[in-house]
Amino acid sequence: MIVVDTNQIAYLLIGGDLTDAARRVFIQDPAWSAPVLWRSEFRSILAHYIRRHELRLSQAMQMQKMAEELLAGREHLIDSERILRLVAKSGCSAYDCEFVALAMELRVPLVTSDKQILREFPRISISPAAFVEGDA
Repeated sequence: MIVVDTNQIAYLLIGGDLTDAARRVFIQDPAWSAPVLWRSEFRSILAHYIRRHELRLSQAMQMQKMAEELLAGREHLIDSERILRLVAKSGCSAYDCEFVALAMELRVPLVTSDKQILREFPRISISPAAFVEGDA
């Protein structure tokens, strides 16, 4: 099991420059976990694509359903105190710290392409490329 941020979910399901890396991560470990926050972040990403006419509403709804199935049973609520402690000792947003806190709680890596998270939390976060190469 690993924790992934919302961008990894989007790369896997929507497509783009980093889709291949997300697919390799998924092949290596398909048990993806995330804080419940991922749902709102993913819907915001889908809204962006809908408004730019890059996805039809029906496609976005299907992708949301697929993402929910992907993470079924592995969505977590995170203690606010834990998140705020991470915020206080980093420059990361509270949103980002939810993913970090979950990885710490589950004692698994957080797979992310977010450079700030990778820099500020190197013991728990790992890039998709490093994860696939077995550096976790």
